[in-house]
Amino acid sequence: MEFIEHQQELTVLVENILGEAKQQGADQAEVSVSMEQGLGVSVRKGELENLEFNQDRGFGITLYVGKRKGSASTTDSSEAAIRETVAAAMGIAKHTEEDPYSGLAEAGLMPTEPVDLDLYHPWGIEPEQAAAIAIECEAAGLAVDAKLTNSDGAQISSQQALRVYGNSHGFIGAYPSTRHSMSCVLIGEDNKGMQRDYWYTLGRHWHSLEAAAAVGAKAGERTVQRLSPRKAPTGKYPVVLAPNLAAGLIGHLNGAISGGAQYRRASFLLDALDQQVLPNWLSVREEPLMLGGLASAYFDGDGVTTKNNCFVENGRLASYILSTYSARKLGLATTGNAGGVHNLHLNGPQIPYDELLAQMGTGLLITELMGQGVNGVTGDYSRGASGFWVEDGEILYPVAEFTLAGNLRDMLRNVVALGDDVDVRSSIRAPSMLLESMTVAGQ
Repeated sequence: MEFIEHQQELTVLVENILGEAKQQGADQAEVSVSMEQGLGVSVRKGELENLEFNQDRGFGITLYVGKRKGSASTTDSSEAAIRETVAAAMGIAKHTEEDPYSGLAEAGLMPTEPVDLDLYHPWGIEPEQAAAIAIECEAAGLAVDAKLTNSDGAQISSQQALRVYGNSHGFIGAYPSTRHSMSCVLIGEDNKGMQRDYWYTLGRHWHSLEAAAAVGAKAGERTVQRLSPRKAPTGKYPVVLAPNLAAGLIGHLNGAISGGAQYRRASFLLDALDQQVLPNWLSVREEPLMLGGLASAYFDGDGVTTKNNCFVENGRLASYILSTYSARKLGLATTGNAGGVHNLHLNGPQIPYDELLAQMGTGLLITELMGQGVNGVTGDYSRGASGFWVEDGEILYPVAEFTLAGNLRDMLRNVVALGDDVDVRSSIRAPSMLLESMTVAGQ
């Protein structure tokens, strides 16, 4: 059976589970069934190192008896297992405290018809072909420079997924999706020691992946650039965050303005609605119905129809990121974000990357952050970092083993400019970002 043909089977399974929940006395119920299938190949030093096929499926059920909630999950979809899993959820529900905010989202918030978001593009690649592409990728990387003496390998992954969600309002929604990736990790060495770096490409459609040779070459170039790092000078300097790190900074903003952090009173942006959280030229918007997007979805984890949202408008916090439950706790309306954000964009003027470095003048280009020194309640931020020292807009030499410190509230408000190099490989689509200044502890 073709993978996509399992969709009808999973839809029937959801209907059966909902029927069983009703029969056992649940007032409301919701079911999420997922199935994944894929291929993973890794090579190292020109030889096949690992070949993996995966196929997983499972379902989770949440049901409500009055305002009491119970959840259970299993990978076994036999009739007996369904009965047992529903009974287990019922048993939990009967012993939990009543919660006035629990229950399904309102029926009127569910989609009335499916939306094709162009997320499903299977890659009929054979293991031998995947291994050959990975070997080509690694070889292109090692050929960049004689200082590239070793490899942590190249990998190719091709995954298909099916998700079906249904609830006792009568809504059942489904969408199939694919995700393909290729990556390469290389090790360089000179008389100052060894360094490692990587590059990867990711997409819904295998046609959209960067060429194998380009991925390897980029990994090689990035590794060579990191050799012979110096210590960064201690002081306060402007910094440019690479796109993936800029996305991480916006991820901390998301965490702080999530409904869960707000109602738990555990956020450095507590009760910050209508407050300035970013510079007034910058907005943060969500586009869940973007065709082919890595985080596109027409309904969220509660079955609620997704829609375009503006969380930060001209620097001002316009909305929290809310699920049905967190919205009820805060006396607000859901934003359709149970399960997270969908294709977040930073809307503001962008300048060419070279101009961004020139605008910084002298400071640090940060390409890697390490450690967990981020306090989401106070906003205090202190992490190990590495990157490059920049003077007069020119990258001079690599730097490593220093600490970058500040406060998230200040970091977000002190964004000075954005580059034009948006990284589309995550749910937060961010470019390089120039921050006014951070404290550097180096030499």
